[in-house]
Amino acid sequence: MKAIIADYALDVEGIKRNVAVLIEKDKIVGVVPHESLRDFGVDETFGGSGYLLIPGLVNAHTHVAMNKFRGFGDDMPLDRWLKEVIWPMEKEWTEEEIYKWALIGIAEAVANGSTVINDHYFFAWKIAEAAEKLGVRAFIGQTMMDLVEMSIAGPELGFKFFKRWKKSDLVRATLAPHATDTVSRDLLMEVKEVAEKESGIIHMHVSQSKEEVLRVKKREKMLPVEYLKELEMLGENFMGVHGVYLSKDEVKIYAESGATLVHCPTSLAKLEGEIGPIIDLWKLGGRIALGNDCAVSNNSLDMILEMKFAAILNKVKARNPTKPTAKEVFYWATVGGAEALGLKAGLIKEGYLADLVLIDTKKLHFLPRENVLSHIVYSAKGSDVEKVFVGGELIYDQGRFLKTNEIEELLALE
Repeated sequence: MKAIIADYALDVEGIKRNVAVLIEKDKIVGVVPHESLRDFGVDETFGGSGYLLIPGLVNAHTHVAMNKFRGFGDDMPLDRWLKEVIWPMEKEWTEEEIYKWALIGIAEAVANGSTVINDHYFFAWKIAEAAEKLGVRAFIGQTMMDLVEMSIAGPELGFKFFKRWKKSDLVRATLAPHATDTVSRDLLMEVKEVAEKESGIIHMHVSQSKEEVLRVKKREKMLPVEYLKELEMLGENFMGVHGVYLSKDEVKIYAESGATLVHCPTSLAKLEGEIGPIIDLWKLGGRIALGNDCAVSNNSLDMILEMKFAAILNKVKARNPTKPTAKEVFYWATVGGAEALGLKAGLIKEGYLADLVLIDTKKLHFLPRENVLSHIVYSAKGSDVEKVFVGGELIYDQGRFLKTNEIEELLALE
């Protein structure tokens, strides 16, 4: 049995002080006062005084291999950014390069507190290999498009990956049609059928640009979410991403559907100067998760920083300093993402996955330490992360990735 000792254990259900979290195999088996630790058969301990323990953060939408393009296409609107910068560069990808940059992207996410990634990209099998190598929990989908010519996004590749990827405890395959304007009605129907048959998660961009909305409206004579409703695609297994230009009617449809909207505030604020009606959706009971998107549009994979942007940008959008609260944003980054992916994670309690992050609070920006919920959303940084556990296993420790030495080798080469 392992134990993680911390001054504070924080999740959306509250704060526990001076605790030891007990772990057996991949689960939390108890949360006890740390002074009672000697009563349990503990073989190994981590943490101690000055530490804050939180659930691992869920990066519910990302493209980790796009770390290769960081710094390209700044200060451009999304539609031009895709067509003039991103898609031309993506046509040059090789499997070897995808694997290398997926390792780098996943490593960055883990080092900043993510224990789960939900990735949507090309050569998905290489990204899955990289995730397994680093020991992160990952959901990987092979991007599919049939209304844009790109050989590496052929639908047959997406279905093949989904059906053939070996199921493992950590890495699972999803279905990843690109967006409502780049995927045909016929392909969406096929995705829906496969998802229903195989209990698959559908991960898809929705209303991420004005141009997407206009193209769908012209082609289908309805708005993107209305279109998805007509196709009966919306449900608890559907993870739509961005939702920047949802109408009031679409917000209501989406909230009632049980689908999750993945909010990537930094990315869309940068690319579109807009973040969408997130608070309106939340008020109606809609399900929300949080994501970094990619290092080209973000430009980091720091989910701790993403929480701060989510809180502040939504306050500006709503012209209301009371919404969302720090607790609500913390929920989106933990329980919201975990529930969307079907994981019993995001809380520090018995029976939950031991996906946990140990944060060093012995720093000036954590003083005074009374309100650690406020600090984790508004003051903390990804660099405060000291240790990351996935399924109870320590995979990251003070700058070192413990499952592989490939990251150190890549850093030396770059």
